[in-house]
Amino acid sequence: MARIAVEQNLTDIKTALMEMGHEIIDLRTERDAAHCDCCVISGQDKDVMGMQTTSIAGPVINAQGQTAEDVCQAVNEKLN
Repeated sequence: MARIAVEQNLTDIKTALMEMGHEIIDLRTERDAAHCDCCVISGQDKDVMGMQTTSIAGPVINAQGQTAEDVCQAVNEKLN
């Protein structure tokens, strides 16, 4: 399955993605995303300074306001 970087505070999403067979990496710094297929962020500090540079070529999914099931579905759609 895919290697997915997930922000540390998104424990329910991490658990759901692990149950689907994905490898989960704690997303603490931009280096953590370097070799991942996808990233899931909380959206709480997204684009705080108006900068939109990304360190990953794959999709970045904003989990703000979504359930773990919604995020898992979005991950599967982006990776297929």
